[in-house]
Amino acid sequence: MAVTALKPGYKFEPLDLQKNFHGNQLNYVGWDHHLMFCAPFCYPVPPTLTFKELRDTVMAEAFSAHPMFNDINWDEATWLLDGKPFTPKLDASLAEQGVGHKSVLRFQTPDRGYQNAGV
Repeated sequence: MAVTALKPGYKFEPLDLQKNFHGNQLNYVGWDHHLMFCAPFCYPVPPTLTFKELRDTVMAEAFSAHPMFNDINWDEATWLLDGKPFTPKLDASLAEQGVGHKSVLRFQTPDRGYQNAGV
């Protein structure tokens, strides 16, 4: 969303620049159609983290609160990276796959939420 300053010449450096996260980058991850989570989670992770580590360790910390998370068949899940179809390589780093600072990853599973709540 574009913002117009009321005062001409008003400029500032945003505080959420990657350089302010001690070598980490912010990555947002959301699980579509699972309404227990109202918005994507934001994780500060190193760009060298593999996708498998993100999925199996970092994501599991938050998403495992959902009663269906442990039943996900990851071979059936589909992914979006910044709104475009994405096929993750498990052993490649986030940076190698184009997952950058403030990228949004979304995944979909064949089910439609707990007791079909996401329909």
